[in-house]
Amino acid sequence: MTSLPSPHPLDPPNGPATGRVLIVDDSVVARSVLSRMIEGTRRFRVVAALSEARAALDYLARETVDIILLDIAMPGIDGLTALPDVVAAGKGAKVLIVSSSADEGAATTLQALALGAADTLVKPGVGAFGGRFAEVLEERLAKLFDMPGDAVICAAAPSPRPMSAGAHIQLDPFHIVAIGASTGGIHALSQLFRQIPASFQQPILVTQHLPPSFMSYFATQLALLGSRPCDVATDRMRIRPGRIVIAPGEAHLKVVRTSEGAAIRLSTEWARSGCMPSVDPMFDSVAEVFGARALGVVLSGMGRDGCDGAGRLVEAGAKVLVQDQATSVVWGMPGAVATAGRASAVLPPEEIGRLIGRGSGR
Repeated sequence: MTSLPSPHPLDPPNGPATGRVLIVDDSVVARSVLSRMIEGTRRFRVVAALSEARAALDYLARETVDIILLDIAMPGIDGLTALPDVVAAGKGAKVLIVSSSADEGAATTLQALALGAADTLVKPGVGAFGGRFAEVLEERLAKLFDMPGDAVICAAAPSPRPMSAGAHIQLDPFHIVAIGASTGGIHALSQLFRQIPASFQQPILVTQHLPPSFMSYFATQLALLGSRPCDVATDRMRIRPGRIVIAPGEAHLKVVRTSEGAAIRLSTEWARSGCMPSVDPMFDSVAEVFGARALGVVLSGMGRDGCDGAGRLVEAGAKVLVQDQATSVVWGMPGAVATAGRASAVLPPEEIGRLIGRGSGR
């Protein structure tokens, strides 16, 4: 185990913020090389380099960091097993998986993202760390450091305490379901979709924060979990019954009225959350087109994306269900909606799925 002192002084009062990075990797060579690369960026500093996940959890209980570099294949507790605990202990820190295991295909990478990782990067073999890898690492660190975090909570007048018991909740008839999710949301979606019967015919829209390259595989996975077709949204795609449509990684999914009902429009305009894709534009447009006949859902995720859009849904008369804190990897997005008094119910994802399923045939 190696713990590095902070080599740089505190951030200058008027200078750019310096990102604090924790490295967790059982290879002393990898820890050393990654540390040198990160220190060479000048924008980031390594506050500790540790050889095992348990030591990282102990460190995070005492210290605060911005980004955690986590290997997957480690003795003792492996990276994927430790990932949910690392995310929770990080208190808003972004986790970047840096592992040779990330080269095993989309399944391993998507599993890491489902468990709470913000991004993944294939770690080259020993002796192959040079060249382009250092540039890519710096780009990923900068992207994660600039991502919106959990610090801002949506401001709104408080409302009565939201319901928490799914058995006693009655939803008004709805014609469409719009779901927003981010960190930890893939796992929550899998739990939710398993509870929706195959007979359910209302269309389901999903905005999940994921890189564009994973969307095709993600759609395949949701189709299997949801027992219904799932498409990556394209511009002007017609919204049809019994199907799932997911936002592409490079555009917001919005809904517009058509002579035949409703269709998808893609947009790359700036979103309030800073996310791409963002939940807010989807919720805003669904509220405008479907009004009280819509149902919004906010699952585990970092930040507050979807909070403003949830307000638009509520103003239009729609209900909004959010995932509870106990089952969320990060209770940022659902917590923001609940804190703002915009949640009709706060429930585990399985309960949300059962509640949606009871809307079949309406």
